[in-house]
Amino acid sequence: MFRYFSSAIFAFLSTVFLTVGALKIFPFVGLMDRPQKYGLKRKPIPYYGGLIIFIVFFISALLFVPLDNHLLALLFGALLIVSVSFLDDMFGLSPYLRLCVQFFVGVILVLAGIGIHSLSNPFGNVLTLDQFQFSLTFSGAVYSFFLLSALFTIFWVMAMMNTMNWLDGLNGLPSGVSAIAALTLFFLSIRPDIHFDLSSQVPVATISIILFACCLGFWLFDFYPAKILMGDTGSMFLGFILASLAIFSGGKVATALLVLGFPLLDFLWVITRRLFQGKSPIHGDRKHLHHRLLEIGLSERKALILIYVLCATFGGIAVFLIGRQKLYAMIIMFVVMVLLGSFAVYKAGINSKHQAPNSKQY
Repeated sequence: MFRYFSSAIFAFLSTVFLTVGALKIFPFVGLMDRPQKYGLKRKPIPYYGGLIIFIVFFISALLFVPLDNHLLALLFGALLIVSVSFLDDMFGLSPYLRLCVQFFVGVILVLAGIGIHSLSNPFGNVLTLDQFQFSLTFSGAVYSFFLLSALFTIFWVMAMMNTMNWLDGLNGLPSGVSAIAALTLFFLSIRPDIHFDLSSQVPVATISIILFACCLGFWLFDFYPAKILMGDTGSMFLGFILASLAIFSGGKVATALLVLGFPLLDFLWVITRRLFQGKSPIHGDRKHLHHRLLEIGLSERKALILIYVLCATFGGIAVFLIGRQKLYAMIIMFVVMVLLGSFAVYKAGINSKHQAPNSKQY
């Protein structure tokens, strides 16, 4: 446990130290947000805080996690996604270019042997994804992968990155939810399990606790009202690492689906709604769950706490559930999400009707 404690303390203190420094340095080097771009009437605050999370995570992983091909692939993919996301925050890149990069980092994981090779089936045998094997030769090295496993892994990584990116609509939401998810994956990794050799889970547990500490340290400054924002640089990075941890050294996809179920369901709902409305699914709007919670009268802090509680509740449940129990939990979570979303839409509609007559008077 000393390894976990020392890595967490190092990551937490380093994140706090660098964030305090960024609050003073970023304004002088122009790393500020542009509130007028989104119609916000406030002074600019430091932006690109995701760089801090990435730098501390990168250094901490090299210090406390044994270096192997998996870690190298994880860090290289993270470096690539952070670099492109930083340029996007700075200049605004084509969404199709960003999707291509997301696809590529998923391929990097697959070629490094990090992937989802099977899915638990609560009603019977495990669903294997080891069909249709292919091999590629590059620079004398042979890389083998299974097509179904590769496609599922890449889709999972891309979905998680965009889910966390779209979650970045409230101060402190991505950092808080990611901290909860990382802590859940940590406890799951150190829990005795007949399916996994605990020694193989040490790197996963260490990376998880490092990510938790980084997110917690940044959350202290990111929680509403935020003193610094992480930008796409941070949210995309967090999505990539969480997606990777869920498939690192044994699949924990079901657990990730529970702890991040509400953001993921919101992600799927938003895409479906935009497609049915004839809109592009990759262009943003203000119809996410957290936006609707604000529309029904919740303050930003109350909306944040509600989402934190929901994620922590289902994440905590996921640590102790196995097999079919997780399926039942997912069904309950889906019902809660539908009820909460329906209530938010209904209440927002009532509020708009009451506000309409008043708006005509001005």
